[in-house]
Amino acid sequence: MQTNIYKLYPELDTFKECMIKVDDLHEIYYEVCGNPEGTPVVFLHGGPGSGCNPAQRRFFDPEHYRIILLDQRGCGRSKPLGETRNNTIDDLVHDIDLIRTHLGIDRWLVFGGSWGSTLGIAYALAHTQHVTGLILRGIFLSRSSELDWFLNDVKAFYPEPWEVLCDYLPAEAKASPINAYQKLIFSDDNAVSIPAAIQWNQFESSIMTLLPRPASEQEVDGPVELARARVQIHYIQQQCFLGQRDLLAEVTEKLAQVPTIIVQGRYDMVCPPITAWELKRAMPHAELHFVDDAGHSAMEAGTTSALIAATEKFKNLD
Repeated sequence: MQTNIYKLYPELDTFKECMIKVDDLHEIYYEVCGNPEGTPVVFLHGGPGSGCNPAQRRFFDPEHYRIILLDQRGCGRSKPLGETRNNTIDDLVHDIDLIRTHLGIDRWLVFGGSWGSTLGIAYALAHTQHVTGLILRGIFLSRSSELDWFLNDVKAFYPEPWEVLCDYLPAEAKASPINAYQKLIFSDDNAVSIPAAIQWNQFESSIMTLLPRPASEQEVDGPVELARARVQIHYIQQQCFLGQRDLLAEVTEKLAQVPTIIVQGRYDMVCPPITAWELKRAMPHAELHFVDDAGHSAMEAGTTSALIAATEKFKNLD
């Protein structure tokens, strides 16, 4: 599969935007764009906590695909924003399949990056019969080693952002930043919680790409930043609700017949490439494409091109 030749499709509008009640507490936002009669594909965003955005519609040929994006529980336009009650990976898998049945879709392609790769795998394991294929980027399996990397070891490569993250905390709290930030971010006082959330999110943003990105000129949305941080910390503290599950063993057993393409930045500092390599070893039939000039972000040129090449390839597998 060639890379560095595909660019995002032009911006496109949705033709359907809906809220769906998934339990007594949560309403989930989802949208549909592209070809109403096309091949269905569902996009699963990362985080946990990030929400979907219009640029993510553009990985797919809008003349071929019926493109479904959703904001997971507590994220984006879903309600209540930042809610962590009734919010586990099993709940999210339930919501995805509820949207599938609500839209009258029998089988669809599943596309997920970072946390979305974890969720995509979990969904495919639970509903294999409804999955035509998987496109997975920046692989994350929620194992202790991966969480330890993000919560500590990555400072070997990014000491400056790590120091900024820790310097926000009092000296006695620096030994366990995740616990200290959880206390701050879940404070009932927005004057405490929102600045801490912005600081927490900025750390991940600063290590997303191989090369530094220009500073964003977008105004910071405090409530959105708070929701993102609360949902992410909620999942991290529970090891993403995967417990002792061995996803590598599960995919070997259950997903051997599911066409799969894995795209991984060679210098991904959020989700180190070893996990993508191990996933490929567990799924010998899968294609693994390392992008040698990329980090974690889907929007680095080589990764974007490889992902679109994957969606193009799946057009021929219908």
